[in-house]
Amino acid sequence: MIASEVLGCGITLVTERMDGARSASLGVWVGTGSRDELDAQSGTSHFLEHLLFKGTPEWSASAIAEAVDEVGGDMDAFTTKEYTAFSIRLLAEDLPLGVRVLGAIMTDPAFRPDEVDAERQVILDEVRMHADEPADLAGEQYMTALFPGHPLGRDVLGAPASVSSIGPGEIRSFFDLHYRTGNMVVAAAGDVDHERLAAEIDRCFELRRGGERPARSAPVLGSEALALTTRSTEQAHVVLGVRVPGRRAPERYALGLLNHVLGGGISSRLFQEVRERRGLAYAIWSERLLYEEVGSLCVSVGTAPEHASEVIGLVNAEIDRLGDSGVSSRELALAKSHLRADTLLSLEDSGARMGRIGSSMLLHGEVPEVDEIIGRVDSVSVEEVGSLGARIAAAKRTLSVVGPFEEGRFASEPSDSSACLSAGGAVERGAGSQER
Repeated sequence: MIASEVLGCGITLVTERMDGARSASLGVWVGTGSRDELDAQSGTSHFLEHLLFKGTPEWSASAIAEAVDEVGGDMDAFTTKEYTAFSIRLLAEDLPLGVRVLGAIMTDPAFRPDEVDAERQVILDEVRMHADEPADLAGEQYMTALFPGHPLGRDVLGAPASVSSIGPGEIRSFFDLHYRTGNMVVAAAGDVDHERLAAEIDRCFELRRGGERPARSAPVLGSEALALTTRSTEQAHVVLGVRVPGRRAPERYALGLLNHVLGGGISSRLFQEVRERRGLAYAIWSERLLYEEVGSLCVSVGTAPEHASEVIGLVNAEIDRLGDSGVSSRELALAKSHLRADTLLSLEDSGARMGRIGSSMLLHGEVPEVDEIIGRVDSVSVEEVGSLGARIAAAKRTLSVVGPFEEGRFASEPSDSSACLSAGGAVERGAGSQER
């Protein structure tokens, strides 16, 4: 049973009681991510994610770790382009401890200068680690080319220059602006009592009243066709994709099904054609990334450099085939069955349930029932997926490649179509601005 309300302190609380559960998962979801930072602040949200676990004036980092460890609990956090989440999972009998710990770090972090400097080095090492990984670089390079000059195109981790220059005062100011109850959702699932938890959360977050969701603007510049980084690697790492409508678009369910047909599973067209039939890659997959007003559908693959052009051609051909002939009834039925099972299997524990209700409440302002979501997926027709496939095939494509290639290689690989997919369903011609 799901219950939700806005508490007196201004924070939104959503809970789901799970009969028979002996665990409880608690999370605080903050509606600010890397896209809400200025260029000079790039990486601040991720920096904060690290620093909040460093403790408060009353709790040291080691004291928090010992308290959670003693009861067998797990703490976690992650930063995305549009939100940051902090969570703890423990036995239901220890939930009051979880409330105290999360409440403390989310409302009264210490930001000790020596700990800020120490964590800065950890984050810089993380930035370098991702830069050394060619597959990660290809993905980040793709996003930068897909959303040039826009915060959605920046790396969540931030740039070395900005991470190096952010000081404790700037971090404190960012925290004071964004980490307020008007920009937060608290979610809990498992063996939880909504009323009791509401009283505890209201008390913990009383001093963080106010705040609001950050104002955002859609990308204005069109996407770029090609981004190439020359690097002496054993494989060519390729990402090819297009812009698609954002997470509130009515066709988002059709997009999920189309994604599965294209490259979302082992029966998908690309997995079967590129890996199983031709043996050109160990792994190839497609994924959809949905943001507030725009999104991405992209294919990622690693292949031998001598096969890169062939693989890119095969990916383009499958996207074109979606536009020409859509999907079959059998393909759509397989995709629906997979998404139904994947949805249900992902909700087997309290942590997954907490994640679902927390992110849904933060991003959509409501938590639809699972059966409602499955019903919406089941109602998608072959014609709807085919129409969406035609729009995607007509959209301008962005190609990102990392590998041992000379500058100018692949310049003619992406589709030469200049059409761009819009959230309203129309196809806009030309290389002008694209409001999503």
